[in-house]
Amino acid sequence: MFIVKVPGINGLGKTSGCRNAGNSIIKELKEIYSNEQNTIIDTSLLDLEEIHLDNSNLELSHNLIYKNSLEIFETKTQTIFLGGDHSLSYSTGKAFLDYCKKEKKNPCLIVFDAHPDCMEPMKEPTHEEWLRKLIEEGFPPENVLIVGLRNSHKDEIKFLKENKVKTFAINNIIENISDACEIIMEFSNGKELYLSIDIDVIDPAFAPSTGYSEPGGLTSRQFIYIIQRIKKIKSLKAVDLVEINSENDKDNLTIRLGAKILSELL
Repeated sequence: MFIVKVPGINGLGKTSGCRNAGNSIIKELKEIYSNEQNTIIDTSLLDLEEIHLDNSNLELSHNLIYKNSLEIFETKTQTIFLGGDHSLSYSTGKAFLDYCKKEKKNPCLIVFDAHPDCMEPMKEPTHEEWLRKLIEEGFPPENVLIVGLRNSHKDEIKFLKENKVKTFAINNIIENISDACEIIMEFSNGKELYLSIDIDVIDPAFAPSTGYSEPGGLTSRQFIYIIQRIKKIKSLKAVDLVEINSENDKDNLTIRLGAKILSELL
């Protein structure tokens, strides 16, 4: 698994602490000796790189992320992008879409998030609009699944309904998590999969340090189980993990959880 740190931020001033999350997660990963599948974790052996960005120039940052991501998709079997905030997923997602078009593959995007991120997009979309911008620029909405929503603006609800974007309610997950995983995995069947993880899908009791925390999320145990199931999908091409604020973390809980999620993907 190729790991890329992407310190991109465009979060309306609320996500500056996400800039160095990648470094903090890798540092915490050193304390995890093996994952729950007994895979030994040795950070010195990680295939690790960073896309160096100037967040004061959003257009340049987007182009750098897009160009590097497209090359990565063309040369690497599986990749994990460590953010950064969710705005970076527009750039990586656009590269993923173009890679799939070139390779004649059917792109699939599964997003774990408390929010739809489908507000009216700016020229360089923030973490509140990246998904809408990506869909408006050609990502097939019928191949998008958002899991864990629990706070959506009326304009976002309208956009999701008009474009028939599928959503999976959090109550449906906790009622039968095993069946929920089967449904999520079936959604990706026959498609090339990109998995996008906003840490706020997890309840703030377990992941307190994020831009827009929402009560009533998944437990860390529930989410780790889901990730372990999704990791088995053979067509899983890429994952991003975003919205972890490494500068304002309570007892390092959020960073430690990010490292735990990363370990289960290795």
